[in-house]
Amino acid sequence: MRFGETLRSSIYEPWRSQYIDYSKLKQLLRDDGSTKGSDSAHEDNQDWTEEDESAFVDELVNVQLEKVNAFHDETYKSLRDRTSRCESEAQKIAASERNEVNNDTQSGAADDGEQITLPKLLEKLDGITKEINELEKYSRINFTGFLKAAKKHDRRRGSQYRVRPLLQVRLAALPFNSEDYSPLLYQLSGLYSFVRQRMHGEQEKPPVEPESKEKMMKYKSLKFWVHPENLLEVKTYILRRLPVLVYNPQTSKVAEGGQQDPRITSLYFDSPDFSLYSAKVGKTSGASSLRLRWYGHLNDNAEIFVEKKTTEENGDSDVVRFPIKTKYIRPFISGEYKMGKSLNKLQERQGKESDAFMRLQNSVDDIQTFIKNNSLQPMLRANYSRTAFQIPGDDRVRISLDTDVAFIREDSLDQDRPCRDPSEWHRTDIDASEMEFPFPGIRRGEIARFPYALLEIKIRDGAKKKTNEWVGDLMSSHLVKDAARFSKFVHGVAQLFEDYVNSFPFWLSDLETDIRKDPETAFQEEQEKRAKHAEEEQAVGSYMGSSAGRAFTAAVGSPVARHIDPKDGTTAGDKGDQLSKEPDTDEDRESTTLKTAWNSQGLQSFLPSFSGSKYGRSRQRDAARLPPGVREPGRLIKDTGPVRVEPKVWLANQRTFVKWQHISVLLATLSLSLYNAAGESNGVARGLAVAYTLIAAAAGV
Repeated sequence: MRFGETLRSSIYEPWRSQYIDYSKLKQLLRDDGSTKGSDSAHEDNQDWTEEDESAFVDELVNVQLEKVNAFHDETYKSLRDRTSRCESEAQKIAASERNEVNNDTQSGAADDGEQITLPKLLEKLDGITKEINELEKYSRINFTGFLKAAKKHDRRRGSQYRVRPLLQVRLAALPFNSEDYSPLLYQLSGLYSFVRQRMHGEQEKPPVEPESKEKMMKYKSLKFWVHPENLLEVKTYILRRLPVLVYNPQTSKVAEGGQQDPRITSLYFDSPDFSLYSAKVGKTSGASSLRLRWYGHLNDNAEIFVEKKTTEENGDSDVVRFPIKTKYIRPFISGEYKMGKSLNKLQERQGKESDAFMRLQNSVDDIQTFIKNNSLQPMLRANYSRTAFQIPGDDRVRISLDTDVAFIREDSLDQDRPCRDPSEWHRTDIDASEMEFPFPGIRRGEIARFPYALLEIKIRDGAKKKTNEWVGDLMSSHLVKDAARFSKFVHGVAQLFEDYVNSFPFWLSDLETDIRKDPETAFQEEQEKRAKHAEEEQAVGSYMGSSAGRAFTAAVGSPVARHIDPKDGTTAGDKGDQLSKEPDTDEDRESTTLKTAWNSQGLQSFLPSFSGSKYGRSRQRDAARLPPGVREPGRLIKDTGPVRVEPKVWLANQRTFVKWQHISVLLATLSLSLYNAAGESNGVARGLAVAYTLIAAAAGV
């Protein structure tokens, strides 16, 4: 698709006049289709004057670029002002609640007033969120338009004039393509949380201790890739239901405006022969991984966690985790330090026989034995920014979105040119200089930047049905791509150590394809999938004798609603009209049920393989699927009246006889020719000729 068509299809109608006028730029460049052919283009290039160049550059840089930037700046300020006004309204609601409690007024009138105010506030927040999404798309499509126009100009006029360097300088000075919407999203997240708590009764709960939480609760983890173009839309979709959470090892709270997503670093261990990687890719039962993880920069005295994760064959995982100081990591890896100070503190506070003491002691021994037996050493660093979504204290749904993901080699396998000093446990060139994404100082071949964002959704067993619905809508939308069993450790090793390993994960091939999907196509595929799933549930439920699941109602415009039933050739809409005209009485339904049951039992007495259940009938229909436009006959041929016989049926025997005679004549001709061509001394040829003649005569008779 040409860019002009893409631009026209991407325009947000209320802002139509504020987009780049790409057609006018093409007209000034004389690339609107008026000059075709190499000769005319060459002549047109000779006629291009400085006045033409000045007019094009002025329109591109001084008119169109300034228009787009001014509108973006004005719209963004307007969105911030509208968000601030919403915050003021939320503060007034909270203040009125406190006043009503202090004055001990009647709660009924207060609730009525709040119910009127909160829906209006929610409507305003939804409008702001929608315009943020449109503004991000607006900036992206216009930025692409300016680059396309400059590229087209330099391709046609590059021998004399070049405009791209000037345009890049101007684009770097303007914020419309590099605007960070995170502070505004954080404000909206807090406001959505405020509205949810009062409209739906969602209150923050006291946090649960991690150890007890892991024992009591089980989570279903789902992983997805998100294209950068869909990133903001995914964020705004989630923050309408969950607040953005700022996480640190001690506390977690709802994010406020101006805060940045924390950078997380994970340092993975493996043996020189990558035994942990091979077990992970091979899905070996009990496959384990070991990493060090910290938030922010290492020079900021970040608290480091040692984490060992073991995955069982059924998909359950067991995580061992404890904190450690930076100065103790090297002796801990070598087995010299056994967390004595931490154990002594626990012994003084809780006693030597306490569960916490025994758990930490066993974890230390287990991990050090694991390192020694497998000869583990730091191999890979994964660095990324994480945006977390969760209601504080309520962990029924936990969502994390990792962006700016980079994988860096941390090994010292090449003794002549090691990536990491063998005497150190980490790369000091990165941590000492506090290098950040995109890590420009890392040598090529030592870093791999992941092109997408990583979305992970964790749903606790027993979560609300309403929660599962909106999470399911997100998972089935065009915004995300399913990436089941994706692992940062496996992906980083596969990309950076491909010469050292012999097996690769299945998702590597997906990096070569465009994961974006057309919204309409994704919607149709999901509707068909849900309809098929509902049909299978209903059929199996009938077969097993249990109650059928909830009937699936196709959305308006889905292909399922337009599907033609091969049994009677009517659409789902036509069936709805027919059913609405039929009487709906219990007597008719009961009589139909009795007739069906009697017929099924009678047929099964003669045909034991016949199945009268819905499951059996559905399987029989699937076995003989008719093409579109062909209907299954409603009655037998013998019941349609006198049988008409075509004249060619009576002549079928004659055609067969003539065909055989034709073959016999050809074979007899071959026999006579062979007999005449053979000499008197060639008895074999004459014998074959006689045999062929007899066969021809027998075939003719």
